[in-house]
Amino acid sequence: MIYYFAYGSNLHHQQMKKRCPKCHFIKKIILHNYRLTFRSNYGVADIEKKKGKKVYGGLYIISRIAEKRLDVYEEYPTLYKKMFFTYKSKKVMTYIMPKKTKLVPPTKRYINIIKRGYKDCKLNIKSLNAALLLVKHLER
Repeated sequence: MIYYFAYGSNLHHQQMKKRCPKCHFIKKIILHNYRLTFRSNYGVADIEKKKGKKVYGGLYIISRIAEKRLDVYEEYPTLYKKMFFTYKSKKVMTYIMPKKTKLVPPTKRYINIIKRGYKDCKLNIKSLNAALLLVKHLER
């Protein structure tokens, strides 16, 4: 089994169950010294190192098969690469964009999926709104 940290659309429990039917949401957690951003041609969620910032997300247990399915969805290794960190002595995997392209605002549909995920994981929506402020003034 693999510990997986979701911070974007994979926070949405129903969507995750479709992608990874046997995944199990454990709890909400915080990744310190990173911040949530939106980038690429799609305006999708990414994280980047930023001292003093936090990324709120969900910790899941997934299978190797589920990891392969997520690899396809996340366009690994083209759009995202895998990053590993330790949380309470557990090795946790997440996806991060290796190429830090310009910031791009997400679509309304994509944000609504993430907002639903924030509710599912009982995350404070203020942290998402702070990330959206970074891209609010930009054009798609």
